[in-house]
Amino acid sequence: MNKKLLCAALLGGLGLAQAANAQDFDDRWYITGAAGFNLQDSDRETRNAPFVSLGLGKFITPNWSIDGELNYQNPNWDENQNLNWSQYGISFDARRHFIQEGRNWNPYLLMGLGYQREEIETDNFPNPDSPFEEEEGAAALKLGGGIQGDMGRVKMRAELAYRAVAIDDTRAQLLNDDPPPERNDGEDWFGDVLASVGVVIPLGPEPTAPVAPAPAPQPSCADLDDDGDGVNNCDDKCPGSQAGQTIGPDGCPVPVTIDLKGVNFDFDKSTLRPDAVAILSEATEILRRYPELRVEVAGHTDLCGSDAYNQKLSERRATAVYDYLTSNGIDASRLTGPIGFGESRPLESTPQTLPGCKSEVNRRTELNVQN
Repeated sequence: MNKKLLCAALLGGLGLAQAANAQDFDDRWYITGAAGFNLQDSDRETRNAPFVSLGLGKFITPNWSIDGELNYQNPNWDENQNLNWSQYGISFDARRHFIQEGRNWNPYLLMGLGYQREEIETDNFPNPDSPFEEEEGAAALKLGGGIQGDMGRVKMRAELAYRAVAIDDTRAQLLNDDPPPERNDGEDWFGDVLASVGVVIPLGPEPTAPVAPAPAPQPSCADLDDDGDGVNNCDDKCPGSQAGQTIGPDGCPVPVTIDLKGVNFDFDKSTLRPDAVAILSEATEILRRYPELRVEVAGHTDLCGSDAYNQKLSERRATAVYDYLTSNGIDASRLTGPIGFGESRPLESTPQTLPGCKSEVNRRTELNVQN
């Protein structure tokens, strides 16, 4: 086969190169369009002809792209240019791109399979039905290479490929020559050279880099409770509290019994003494400072007297403290009682004989924390 290579067409496409960043992996679908020159196999006895192609494709990895392309060319017979010879087909091409960082134009290799069809008019003069039309189609193999560059919104391709078509040449059967001329020998394949320059136009918006998730906010002391006492670290003035302790809003343990030491009563009396009022005032402030506390108001007596009498006396003493607290702003819902325990819970045991049974520490009232 006598081939003529159109190197100028390929070199012209290469002259568009410019420096820029390497092509990124863009997996958008794109359309392609190309124009070039088809160097016909000399055994076809046709003249070389321009061709056009239109395709659709995409990158499936950073280095591999796939395309489906339609092509059309219309060469003329060498002997009679008035007769038609149309060629058109489809090919499915894979391109391996050799992309390098910092290089705008990158070479690639091409391999493809497709189908080519030919519509041929043959002059059979002096047959009155001349010219005859013959249609043939066959599989086609395409191999080649090229270079692709980024021009901004679009990309450019310059490509040189060889296409082999396994098609039976039936022109010898349509001629009157007997025997048929050697040039129409029924060759079952032809090879054409294709040189082209084309554009690649991505479809849709350009992909953007994924936005990194915002870093998780660092917890502040208001979000932390290291000792697990229910009070955040900002407000916790006693960060080492132990499990099971009653904890106030400042994170510090609250005594199980609010000390009312000094709130004692005269013998056989249930009225508050002046010194007891000052102590109850401090207890009231504690209850105000810890509004979640609930307390039991309990009264006690010494060991003198009968159990029944002492029970009633302890209840009256508890009521005196209860009334003081409620009259000074402590809500009754926070108070359990008043409850009298009589002489059943002495702090000091003394003989039950007068006057030795008169123990002042036993004549008391307590606030016992309930939560």
